[in-house]
Amino acid sequence: MDTNLTVRDIRIRAFRATEDKDTCLRFIEGHKKVLEYHGIYNVSSSTPNWLSNPSVFVIVVESLDCSKLYGGARIQAADGKTMLPIETAVGEMDPQIHKYIAKYAKYGTGELCGLWNSIEVAGLGIGSYFPARAAIVIIEQLGFDTLFSLCSPATLRFNQWIGSRPFTVVGNMGTFYYPKLDLLATAVFLEDAHTLNNAHPREREKMLWLRQNLSCINEEKSPFKNVVVKVRYELEMVGVSENEFKIKFSEVNM
Repeated sequence: MDTNLTVRDIRIRAFRATEDKDTCLRFIEGHKKVLEYHGIYNVSSSTPNWLSNPSVFVIVVESLDCSKLYGGARIQAADGKTMLPIETAVGEMDPQIHKYIAKYAKYGTGELCGLWNSIEVAGLGIGSYFPARAAIVIIEQLGFDTLFSLCSPATLRFNQWIGSRPFTVVGNMGTFYYPKLDLLATAVFLEDAHTLNNAHPREREKMLWLRQNLSCINEEKSPFKNVVVKVRYELEMVGVSENEFKIKFSEVNM
């Protein structure tokens, strides 16, 4: 893998999906290529239906000139109208997931999904871990108390670093065979999106700092390689109310 200066300066940007269709289409294409590279063709979070959903927010890792996408992630808010990808993925295997989503939707919840990184930066964490961390930064602006995710074994540690734990009340202690019978996925749950007390102390400090510095330039070290990148963060969500996704229990249509 080439770790030359081509990826030393990047932007991590967050926006509502309905506000930047072109970037969303590039996100979908990049995610699709990575999944197909690994022989995966049927993942609920990779379908393009979310393009027109105002309850979806996108985080992209891109070059400063916007010519390259290195990876990204999405946050889909539970809005009482559209099932979260985790529900579509495992709802038939364990219908209890719908009950738990409805329970936490009253206080604001959603899902971190669609996490991917390009082959170009594989192993650095730039395209995968960095946007996962950014997702935890921005959910405060969305008014979330909690956050769900369905992760692969490779990204389970990411979720633990940012404060999530296996959601053991569903599946087989939180695990499912998904998206194929020979692949294992783990449902995880961030139970305190405000204080992040379960996060690794180093990562908690970083995420709380970024919440106070949503637009900044900061040097970040790869969690896996001795590579430092200069990151331009653009994480302020415009036109979002912290009460937008507080869904009354009776309104949830799951």
